[in-house]
Amino acid sequence: MSGCAAVGVTALGVGAAAGVSHTLGGIVYKTFTEPMPKVKRATLTALKRMDIAVESIQPNQEGELIKAKASNRAIEVQLESLTPKTTRMRVTADSDGFLKDSATATEIILQTERVLPAT
Repeated sequence: MSGCAAVGVTALGVGAAAGVSHTLGGIVYKTFTEPMPKVKRATLTALKRMDIAVESIQPNQEGELIKAKASNRAIEVQLESLTPKTTRMRVTADSDGFLKDSATATEIILQTERVLPAT
């Protein structure tokens, strides 16, 4: 049992160090100090680099929702403009409608973060 706790702390530490927040439901969040159009471009570039197919981009009440597909994963990236220079990103990756793949969601955020300086 103590071995499991150590793994959990290590996994949380990696996400926390990257500034990525997780919920118990497998939803992953990060706030960027960048305008929403720049985060959107970086997100689309990251998804393309990961070979994740974008199915649609829809404006909604919060900002924009990017829907994508990878293997048996339905991915949603919600972008919300908090201020003109701050954007909140929420990512979910459903593996079968019931289980969330937080590892894939986290990687999408980390890849977006890597692309941002270049956009």
